[in-house]
Amino acid sequence: MSTDLTLTTGRGEDGAVVLAATGEIDMSNARAFSAALDDAHQEAADTPFVVDLTRVEYLDSAGLAALFPHVERIRLIVSALLAPLLTVAGLDELTTVRDA
Repeated sequence: MSTDLTLTTGRGEDGAVVLAATGEIDMSNARAFSAALDDAHQEAADTPFVVDLTRVEYLDSAGLAALFPHVERIRLIVSALLAPLLTVAGLDELTTVRDA
C-alpha cells in the first residue's frame, strides 16, 4: 500500500526552484520523491534548488537516500520534527539545512 505524498514544484521569491513535499516519504513512494528531485535538479539548471520538507510528517531511510545524490545542489527547509534526523544522517554537514 502506498503512503500519501504530495509533491509540488514552483519558484521561490528569489526565483529558485522549490520542490515542496507534504505527507510521508517512505519506501512505498521514495521512487516518486527521487524522480521529483531529479526533475527539480534539471529545472534548476546550474543553480541550487530548495527542498521544502516542512510538511513532511515521516521520512525513512529510502527518503533520506533520495536526497544524498543532490546534496551539492539542494537547500533543505525542515520542521523541528525532521531536523534531528537530518543531523544524525549527516545531511547538515553536506548541504544547507534550515528550520522553517
